[in-house]
Amino acid sequence: MAQESITERPRPHIVLFPCPGMGHIIPFVDLAKRLILHHGYTATMLTFSNFSSPTKSTFLSSFPSGLSSLSLPHVPLDDLPRDARMEARLAALVSRAVPHVRSALLDLKKSTTSGIAAFVVDLFCPDTFGAAKELSIPHYIFFTCNFMTLSLFFYLPTLDETTSWTHCKTGPTRYNWFVHIGRTFHQAEGILVNSFQEMEPDVIKALREQQDHGYPPIYPVGPLARSSLDETDDYGCLEWLDRQPRGSVLFVSFGSGGTLSTEQTRELAFGLEQSGQRFLWIARRPSDKEAAGAYFTSKSSDDPLSYLPEGFVERTKDVGKVVDSWAPQIKVLGHEATGGFLSHCGWNSSLESTMHGVPMIAWPLFAEQRMNALMLVDGVEIALKPKAREDGVFPREEIAKVVLELMEGEMGEKARRRVKDLRDAGSKALSEEGSSYKALEEVANKWRVALAV
Repeated sequence: MAQESITERPRPHIVLFPCPGMGHIIPFVDLAKRLILHHGYTATMLTFSNFSSPTKSTFLSSFPSGLSSLSLPHVPLDDLPRDARMEARLAALVSRAVPHVRSALLDLKKSTTSGIAAFVVDLFCPDTFGAAKELSIPHYIFFTCNFMTLSLFFYLPTLDETTSWTHCKTGPTRYNWFVHIGRTFHQAEGILVNSFQEMEPDVIKALREQQDHGYPPIYPVGPLARSSLDETDDYGCLEWLDRQPRGSVLFVSFGSGGTLSTEQTRELAFGLEQSGQRFLWIARRPSDKEAAGAYFTSKSSDDPLSYLPEGFVERTKDVGKVVDSWAPQIKVLGHEATGGFLSHCGWNSSLESTMHGVPMIAWPLFAEQRMNALMLVDGVEIALKPKAREDGVFPREEIAKVVLELMEGEMGEKARRRVKDLRDAGSKALSEEGSSYKALEEVANKWRVALAV
C-alpha cells in the first residue's frame, strides 16, 4: 500500500500571538504565509479586541487561505491611571489576557484535526507561556526585531543583578518590565528572529555560542519584509514620483508613531531646502505643537503643513512634495525615482528599505531604533547619520550636508552598493537553498515530529 502523501494528511497547525500594532502583526502574517506556502502548515492568529481600527480590520480580512484570526475577549484596563504609559498598558493587557489565551488554545487543540504543533508569541507576550505549558504545547518566540536587540534582552537580567540603578529599580517601571521579559525569554523552546545571516553574522555567532549556557535555540528566518501591499495613494505620491529622474528622490518618513519637535521640524525643512535635493516628506504634527510660535503659518493646528516654515512649500514645489501623515511606503521604496530614505530606523522600515536596495539616513527616535541605527551605520554600512547639537537637535546645515552626501557623495555611493549586496543576500536567504529558508524548515520539521510523537 502506497505511503500516505503529505497533502492527504491533516496539515499541522500553529497558533500565533502578536502584540497589538501593525508593526508587530505584519511580520507575524509574513511568517505565517511562509509556513503555509512552503512548509504545509495552517495557522490561527490570536488578536486583542482592545485594539481595533479600520486599517487592522481590513488587513485581517485579507488573510491568505490557511490563516485565520481569533479575537480574544475584551480585557478591562479601566483601573489603570489615565496617564499610564503604553508599556504599562501592554504589560497589564498581556498578563490579564492569559486566561483567555488558555481558553483559546484549549478550544483550538480540541477542534483542530492535527492538534497544535506550536504556540508562537511576540517578544512582549511570553507571560502566556504558562498556558501553553499546561496544555503541553511547544512554545516559541518570534522576535520581530533583530539579533542585536535580542542580545540586549538576554543580557538585561545579568545587567540588572550586577549594576546599582536604584532609581530604575523602584516601582513598576518600564525598566523592570523589560528585565522581566528578558528573564522569560529563557523559557522559550526556541526563538525565531526577523533577520538573516549576512545582516548580523557576528551577533548570530555569539548568541549561538551561548546555547551551551542555557540559551534557547535561535533561528534567523528573515528578512520578512513587505515586498508588496495594497496601499492607497490618496496624495498622489506615486504620480509625482513618476515625473522625477531615476534615483533622485529622498523619501522622508518617521513611521506611524514618529514625531519631531517644532524646532526640529523647522530645521529639517530648511535642511532639505538647502540640500537642493528632491524629496518626498511625510509630515506629521510636531510633538510639542503648542510651542509653534511665530515661525509658522496661521493654518489650522490640525494640519501638519501648518508647522512648516513660512513659504517653504512654495519655494520647494519644483523639487519637493510634502504630504499629510501617510504615503504608500512599500510602493515608494520600490519606485525607481527613490534614491534614499531618511528613516526613524524602525526594524520593519529598515528591512523594507534594505530589500528594495535603498540606502538610508539614520534618524532614530525611540525604543530600539538607536541600536538599529548603530548597526545600519557602523555595522553593515548602508546608512549615514547626521551629527546633533549638544541639545540633541540636528541643525539644518548638518541635515543638508548628510542629504547631499547620501544622494550625490562617495559615502552615499558606498552605502548604495552595500545595500544592494544585502538586498541580494536577503533574497538568497529566503530562497529554498538559503539560510533563512532552511532555518524555518528546521523548526517547522521539529514541530511536525513533536506533534507526531
